[in-house]
Amino acid sequence: MRYLLLPALALAAFAQQTPQQPPPKPGQQQRDLKVERLDEPLPTPGLKGVLPPRSYAVIVGISKYKNLPANLQLNYSERDAQSVYTILISPEGGNFKAENVHLLTGDKATLAGVRHEIDDWLPSVARDEDRVLIYFAGHGFMFQGKGYLAPYDFDMNHVASTGYPMDELGEVIGGKIKAKSKILLTDACHSGAITPEDTENLNRTLGDLQKSLFSLTASRARERSFESPDLRGGHGVFTYYVVTGMEGAADTNRDGIVTADELGEYVHTQVREYTNGQQNPTSDKSNYDPNMLLAYIPSNAKPAAAPAPKFGTLIFESNMDGVEVFLDGTSQGVVSKGKPLTIPGLAPGEHTVKGVHQGYEPDGPRQEMVYPGQDTTVNLKIVIARRRNPAADNLLNDGIKLYNNGNPENYRKAAALFEQALALQPDLSKAAFYAGLTYNALFDEQKAEQAYQKAIEIDPDYLQARSNYGGMLLDVGNYDEAIRQFNAVLQRDPNQSTALTLLAQAYRLKELYPQSVEAAQKAIQLNPHAAEPHMWMADSLRNMGKFGEARAEYENYLKLSDFNSKLAGKINYYALGYLVGFGRKKRAAQRDIWSDLRSLAWFGICDCERQAQKYQLAIQACQTALTYDPKDPYAHYALGLSFMHLAVNSGNPGGLDPALKHFEETVQLNPDLAESDNAKKNIANIQAFLRSNQH
Repeated sequence: MRYLLLPALALAAFAQQTPQQPPPKPGQQQRDLKVERLDEPLPTPGLKGVLPPRSYAVIVGISKYKNLPANLQLNYSERDAQSVYTILISPEGGNFKAENVHLLTGDKATLAGVRHEIDDWLPSVARDEDRVLIYFAGHGFMFQGKGYLAPYDFDMNHVASTGYPMDELGEVIGGKIKAKSKILLTDACHSGAITPEDTENLNRTLGDLQKSLFSLTASRARERSFESPDLRGGHGVFTYYVVTGMEGAADTNRDGIVTADELGEYVHTQVREYTNGQQNPTSDKSNYDPNMLLAYIPSNAKPAAAPAPKFGTLIFESNMDGVEVFLDGTSQGVVSKGKPLTIPGLAPGEHTVKGVHQGYEPDGPRQEMVYPGQDTTVNLKIVIARRRNPAADNLLNDGIKLYNNGNPENYRKAAALFEQALALQPDLSKAAFYAGLTYNALFDEQKAEQAYQKAIEIDPDYLQARSNYGGMLLDVGNYDEAIRQFNAVLQRDPNQSTALTLLAQAYRLKELYPQSVEAAQKAIQLNPHAAEPHMWMADSLRNMGKFGEARAEYENYLKLSDFNSKLAGKINYYALGYLVGFGRKKRAAQRDIWSDLRSLAWFGICDCERQAQKYQLAIQACQTALTYDPKDPYAHYALGLSFMHLAVNSGNPGGLDPALKHFEETVQLNPDLAESDNAKKNIANIQAFLRSNQH
């Protein structure tokens, strides 16, 4: 949202519309927190000469359909879509930018929504040298010899009007989307309706495309596409192996790259074997470049022996609920007592396994052998509670007391105590976590990052550490890595409201406002009394131009955070990870954080009222914002605009005096802002107008 600049001519006439202000200079910050982004990809670390193309993706997953009977509802399509999203935005995977991957799940995946993303958005952004991926998990149906993908609002009684035609998809991919590499991954659960082999009835358009489309489908004609609860907590078999392959398992020559040919061969072999030949993924090799690059796995780029002819399976069992399984250093999911976790598709040979549960000594790391074509059971035993060093415990507790008291001096003392505790007991993850919080409160991001990473290294299932680490990453501008951390939390615990709140803020900072609103809504459903999700939803709604809805959410935030000053001082927003991404690191006191957030909410209300041309209400809201933060240049600038517009609309030149005052205050507080450049022009225009009126 950019503010308006009123030229001198408009002041003289009190009538003209105000043109849009010029764009901000690189490096300048705005209150709406939009940031300049590089449009070109960066080289992939560790792979010499490999430059990931600019990439765009639309991911669709529907489990529960609005109009289908109970027996046609699915279990894992939305989990599948989330897994594909995660691997695409990973630097050890697809290497897509998060803002370039649009995810539609559940009731967001309507026919209108799918059409908008595939038919309109992808063609509008993709260029000739780009890479485009479309993934669909849900139902597919045949009707009158044609194939249809079933969106959320699909109706079996009106297939042609409520389904998304495969012919239309083919026309969009083949004609409208301009990209060098095009990938179509379709997992039509419980239906063999989507397959390039059935080109005559279903997909003849796709068969005629140039050599740029890699279309990998879940099954052959008349085959089912299976789901299984045993695969990392529940997935479609096809999608499980697509994700596993892109994580590196399909990189058979160990060059750090997963190509279309490698992924197609891996998925076909593994799915066929897992389902005992009942499901056979298909791709037409005549329609794509076999060396098309799908994933980048720098850690795989090392010499390796020729792959063994057959893969094997590890089946993890545990004596305790909630044990996270790590295989070769990568989390594979959570295993509970009586609920084994199956990891198929593993290359024969030794693999490193570890089971972890917070507060206990891990089982592992240790080596387990995978045998070709065989299942091997791995028993994880979590039995030894981590022993606490009493002296380290005392240091930790003393540090927490200082930390909870707030202010920079106490933070510095607390940090020293946490470091001493870690020196006495290096596996005391709580001390590392609090060290991260404390260094973050002191704005020492380098030490905070090291501390958070140590806490996660000690206890990989330390979800609060991951959430707060992601919050710190937001504050330093590493939004994509922050989103990955939040996704890691939500994959382990989908009901983690703090992670959802921070994810809403992350999407807001990436200008992915609808996704921000969705994450905030989920956080509010889980914790109706939390104030902060309302704040980030309000800011996103405001940036979407939904000023009435945004104002209501700002008011919800203010109501839920209406503490007295004593209580506000006890709420540590650094511990919650909520003060992130402000770019205004002035202080390190908890009370000031509460004031900053309330100032931001009142500023948001001010901007909503200003956009609605209710300038008197805007003035009142911005004046309230300044009671919390008198030196906020954005609020002064918005006040200047509101007073100026009010003077113009009322024909009262005397009303320009307060506008002049607030524009001058904006420039004095921060002359480098884009708003200050406009304030200077408005000051000159107002002064010229007032001089002309004196003669």
